[in-house]
Amino acid sequence: MKKGIFALFLFIFVTLTACSSESNEAAATPSENKDGKTEVIFWHAMSGDLETVLKEIVDEFNQSHPSIEVKPIFQGTYEEALTKFNTVAGTKDAPTIMQTFEVGTKYMIDSGKIQPVQKFIDEENYDTSQWEKNIVNYYTVDGKIYSMPFNSSTPVLIYNKDAFKDAGLDPEKPPMTYSELKEAAKKLTKKQGGQTTQYGFSILNYGWFFEEMLAVQGGLYVNNENGRNGNATKAVFNGEEGLRVFRLIRDMYKEGTFYNVGQNWDDMRAAFQSKKIAMYLDSSAGVKTIIDNAPFEVGVSYLPVPDHVERQGVIIGGASLWMAKDISEQQQKAAWEFMKYLATPEVQAKWHVKTGYFAINPAAYDEEIVKEEWEKYPQLKVTVEQLKQTKPIPATQGALITVFPESRQKVVKAMESLYQGVDPEEALDRAAEETNRALETANKK
Repeated sequence: MKKGIFALFLFIFVTLTACSSESNEAAATPSENKDGKTEVIFWHAMSGDLETVLKEIVDEFNQSHPSIEVKPIFQGTYEEALTKFNTVAGTKDAPTIMQTFEVGTKYMIDSGKIQPVQKFIDEENYDTSQWEKNIVNYYTVDGKIYSMPFNSSTPVLIYNKDAFKDAGLDPEKPPMTYSELKEAAKKLTKKQGGQTTQYGFSILNYGWFFEEMLAVQGGLYVNNENGRNGNATKAVFNGEEGLRVFRLIRDMYKEGTFYNVGQNWDDMRAAFQSKKIAMYLDSSAGVKTIIDNAPFEVGVSYLPVPDHVERQGVIIGGASLWMAKDISEQQQKAAWEFMKYLATPEVQAKWHVKTGYFAINPAAYDEEIVKEEWEKYPQLKVTVEQLKQTKPIPATQGALITVFPESRQKVVKAMESLYQGVDPEEALDRAAEETNRALETANKK
């Protein structure tokens, strides 16, 4: 998460609260364009190759649905798009569909400007069992599905198989526990002329990875069942599960086997590809690109867990699609048609193969193009298996708090303080206290 994003989110939250006292009446967006088609304005944050694939899918939908025209409009990063949405929500300029990252879930629900997709699921008795349950769980609150999962990912351990062979490690047996990770990192760390030329392991200084390493142990981020059994009032990520993560980083950094790669995703991936690090955590959506660009054989495995701790699984990352509330029923139904189309096995197979994101409809994995892709990239199957084995508990369902981006930045600050020798318990407690203050402020509004 970029620095300063918490300030941006607080601005959004304060603005939203202020607006709530104003009239709730909103001008309805015109339902049809000049061609007589129902227009669906789709704001998204997919850039580069992802935008290209998205536009292909939209074009195919528009061709097969002559009475509807979906218009995808890039709005910048998730944060930038959400800021823009806040300024137009409830007006004629609001989009029909809004793509929002997973940590924006509670904000979108509390905005009062969205129509839960559960309405349409109930109206036509749509079978949501075809959707991957461990993805849908994140966007389900109090038994209601609020948004449609779309681009979903989880973290995985990525490692250099050639480096494993050189270090006398079995490339088909990646570390699954913290002790195995430490031992492998020691053997993978290389020095020359007093300088470390290859580090064993690295984690990006990014709150998402901490949250995942917490959840895989069954650890909660905040109280009240991760904010899913009433508003969260207190951070609990500084418990034993969180301390295990911070102690792992502290210990490995002290041993000289852990590389502080900073906060930039590109820097992290470049360090792996240049053999500066032999193992690191990355998003499952980045696996294919890493394999294509690395000058060595790449392995992919599950997140390691502390010794003697039962693996619980991972939290879904990425984003989902939200439907606007203050638009015509005609537009809402057209938006729902598009969402259903996106969830079909054929479309999800294409999305998975071309982007690396999970298929929200697991039937997509039986499509021929996926089978062919998995033949070439068997590592992709590992990411899917880790998700499938996830247990549906509050820890893996993910936390719901409006101040998530701000809290993430506090955790990042705490992670970085470990490299300056700050005690793990002190660092985590400070991040928890700062999160508590943010929660208290947010809950008063």
